[in-house]
Amino acid sequence: MFSVEGTGKTIEKAIENALLELKAPREDVDIKIISEGGIFKKAKVVVSISEDALPKYEKHKKFVEEEKSQTEDQIETAKEEKKEEKEKEKEEKKAVKEKEKIKKKENKEEEKQLKEEKTSKYCDPKEFLTDLFEILGKDVEITTLEDEKYITYMVNGENLGDVIGHRGEGYYSLNTLLKQVSIKNEKKILLDVGSFREKRVESLTETAKRLANKVAKTGRFIKLDPMNPSDRRIIHTALQDDNRVTTLSKGSEPNRQVIIFPKGDE
Repeated sequence: MFSVEGTGKTIEKAIENALLELKAPREDVDIKIISEGGIFKKAKVVVSISEDALPKYEKHKKFVEEEKSQTEDQIETAKEEKKEEKEKEKEEKKAVKEKEKIKKKENKEEEKQLKEEKTSKYCDPKEFLTDLFEILGKDVEITTLEDEKYITYMVNGENLGDVIGHRGEGYYSLNTLLKQVSIKNEKKILLDVGSFREKRVESLTETAKRLANKVAKTGRFIKLDPMNPSDRRIIHTALQDDNRVTTLSKGSEPNRQVIIFPKGDE
């Protein structure tokens, strides 16, 4: 049996690609769906010349060649061969039915596996990032840093500005998505794309310390502009060991703000 594996963005596109390679019409093939595809992977099918169609293609050619080459002495032999072919066809049809039973069983198992995969919400963070940046057409290197509290995935490469976005909107959205789809872990997941987080930590830490000095000097609290959870965490971490001030977050998302108080004035 001749078969070709086809891939595409959709099941129909995968079938079309396989038919072109196999050079056969759709009515003469069997189609087996391997994967329906999704956001991060392509659909995959296996297209095969059916057992019923294969003899049809070969039979006509064989018949013409036999008619040209046969002599009177070969006629009886040809009859016997045709008789054997009929017997063979019967056996092949029987084999096809057995294969169809096996195929139905395999399809049920595959459907069960696909269902289980769909119900699985989480994935490996590094695999998720690798697939995502491949879809985006970005050639990146992903490294992992791990300490007692955090696992940081560092993505480095060229032309990552459009992924980070204006003021980091793309970065923060990707960071949130990564946490939602990642395998649950006792350690918190951090993401750094093109050193954006590293630079952001440096900038906000400097700002936090400057404002803390001002609060300690004036004795008045300072309320910062609304920030996302990641930036607020940087401010809190930067001042957690400062014995002159304390910090807290107040308000509802997306307008939640960090407030820096003199120590004891909370």
